[in-house]
Formats: sequence, C-alpha cells, structure tokens
Amino acid sequence: MRPFDFHPPVRAVFGEGAIDRLGGIASELGFRRTLIVSDPPIVETGMVATAGQRLEEAGIEWTAFSDLAPNPDSRMVEDGRTAAAAADVDSIVGLGGGSAMDCAKGINFVLTNGGHIRDYWGQDKAQRPMLPSIGIPTTAGTGSEAQPTALISDAETHAKMACTDPKAAFRAAILDPLLTLTQPPPVTATAGFDAVSHAVEAFVTAAHTPVSEMFARDAWRLLEGNFETVLAEPGNTAARGAMLFGSHAAGIAIAQSMLGATHACANPLTMTYGTTHAVAIAVMLPHVVRWNADAVGERYAELLNVSGRRSTAITAGDQLAARLEDLARAAGLPLSLEDIGAREADVPELAANAATQWTGTFNPRPFDAGAAEALYRGAFS
Repeated sequence: MRPFDFHPPVRAVFGEGAIDRLGGIASELGFRRTLIVSDPPIVETGMVATAGQRLEEAGIEWTAFSDLAPNPDSRMVEDGRTAAAAADVDSIVGLGGGSAMDCAKGINFVLTNGGHIRDYWGQDKAQRPMLPSIGIPTTAGTGSEAQPTALISDAETHAKMACTDPKAAFRAAILDPLLTLTQPPPVTATAGFDAVSHAVEAFVTAAHTPVSEMFARDAWRLLEGNFETVLAEPGNTAARGAMLFGSHAAGIAIAQSMLGATHACANPLTMTYGTTHAVAIAVMLPHVVRWNADAVGERYAELLNVSGRRSTAITAGDQLAARLEDLARAAGLPLSLEDIGAREADVPELAANAATQWTGTFNPRPFDAGAAEALYRGAFS
C-alpha cells in the first residue's frame, strides 16, 4: 500500500434542506460580513436571496457579486476583489456551479494576498492566511467545493490557470440535493458527465493513493449508477443526491491524485474553440480510456466490476470506453471532434498545447505531444 497523508480540510454537510444550516455554520466560522459569489442564472432562481436570508437570520451582513460567466477569468476575479474590498468582507460564500466556486477561491487569493491571480498559478503561492469560506454547489459536476484549487482563465491569453493552495479550501461544503433541481437539462448533462470523468481519471492516475482510490471508486458507483436516472427523471431527489455526493467524492479524489490526459486534451479545445469543458471531456475521455488500457486495464476492470459489469484487464478498455459513450449519448453530448467544429489542421498546435498541461503529467501512461496528436486524430473518426 502506498504511503499517504490525508487531512480533509472541508467539512461536508449533506442532506435535503441543508442550505438552511448556512447561518449556523457561518456563525461557527466567525462570519460577520460575507460576499456571496454566484452567477446571474443562480441569482434568478432566488437561491442567492435565500442564502442571504439565512445569513441575516444569524446576524451576518452580506453582499453579492454575480458578474460571472461559465469559464471564470482573471477579469472577473479582479472585479470580485473590488466588490469584496468595498464591502470590507471577512468571509466568502461560493454558491453555484464550479465557476462560482472557482471564482470565489480566486477572489480570496487576490483579496488576501494581493497581486494578480496569475501570481498564484501553480502550488502553494499564497503567503498570507485567506478568509474563511463556504462552498455550496448547485450542480453535481466539478466537485470544486472539495478541492483547494481555483481554475481561472487568463482574460488575455485564455490559458487555464490552476491555482492550488490548502489555504484556499472551503472550510465547509453544504451539499443540498434540492438545490440541483433548478439545473436546466443541458447543465445536468454536462456537469454530470464531467463528474463521471473525474471519477474515471482520478482512479487511475500515476499519483493515486488508497484514499483517492476509495473516493474515486465510490464516486464512480454513485455517478455511473444514477446519471441516466437524473437525465430521465429530473425530479428524482434520491438520484440527485447520489450524483451530488458522487461529484463531491470525485472532487476529494482529485485533490489526492489529480487527473490525466483527458483533461490535458480538453483544455486546448476550450481555449481554441470556446468548447464547453464537459463537452470536450465527453469527446476525449473514451479515446483516452482505450489508449490507457494497456497500462491500467486491470484498474478499469475494477471500475466496471463495481458497477456490476463483468470485465477483465484485456477487455476493460473497450468496455469502459463503450459505457462512457453510452452515457454521453444519453446526455446528448457529441462524440467526435468534427461534431464540435474542430479542424484537423489545428491538431499539431492543439497537441503541443496539451503536452504543457499539468494534468497530463499524472496520466498513468506517459503523455506527450505525440500521444496527444494520436488521441486528437482518433477523435475525428
């Protein structure tokens, strides 16, 4: 068994109606003046007002910042810092999908430590303490509430910057399945497939530990077993809860073992074509699984066996890739680069970019520009 050091920084509070505990949890953490970071669609649902009311009931003042887009960038982080400084906040709540929570963490970096968010690209760059914060996911997707990383795009270069520091982790995550009922079907589809990819990649990375295996395995069981149900039965709160906790468990696994070549290949597609992250993931993941199978077929077989699908190391790559393609079809997601408007002439540049992505260094099979080019070309067929 590999050695590990597991100290989860995030308290997880799960259950239908758990949002009602926000005021009490915030009070325990010493909140007095809070910035709620969200996005316009979540504001329209009334969830920001509800969260604000729970804070008010606990005697906590609050202000909202919602100038966000699906891929938060450095400009949004800077605008959020301005709003936070003007309100003299001492705490932050991230409410929404991964974009809101990543932006909340990004604001925390620059508000407390100064400079530009790109100064924190990498690991452990914050020198000063950061504000206590709470993450409240409204999608079962990124698992950002479980991770100490803010994934922010540079507004000028569009590069994806992973800013990781234990101080950036939320002190608590409130996991309320009822909040996910407001997700439009396309968000349920894309967020859910993103979570599935996290479980699959985190389970086999070169950096996996017994802890990451445990969380990724259970995340796969919950996500694979409930994804099609939430697509067909959006009001099924039991399935929603399984997806939400599965997403959170996959997020814990990522924090322990990182991701792999799928995410390394997806980021250049987002940068080049503006492709939604999870759409790029849906296109690339089956190809990466087939390519990785020579190295980790036995581990892929374990995932299939967990979900009641008999497999062996020899057949697991094709079987798991086919199952992932079935899930993508059920979600109405594309399965080829042609479907997202990618150009074969761009492949060398995409591959060169993919080879620079940090996640690729954790892939269980050595990953470089040549490997990325082969994966991209395979994804056109």
